Amino acid sequence: MIERRNAFLSTKEAAAFLGVSPRTFENWRLTGSGPRYSKVGRLVRYRLADLEDYVERNARLSTSEAS
Repeated sequence: MIERRNAFLSTKEAAAFLGVSPRTFENWRLTGSGPRYSKVGRLVRYRLADLEDYVERNARLSTSEAS
């Protein structure tokens, strides 16, 4: 059985998980500022573990913290 954290999500599913638009993910891929992703042929996929890690790395305690 596949472990949940190793599950792969589409761009649309990953965007829904983080509460942003799929277009935001496209922009992140272009600028290299978003979560890690994999390409399988023409398909872009995000590991759930990488999305969760991205959220943790970008957590802030206040709005004055540097991005």
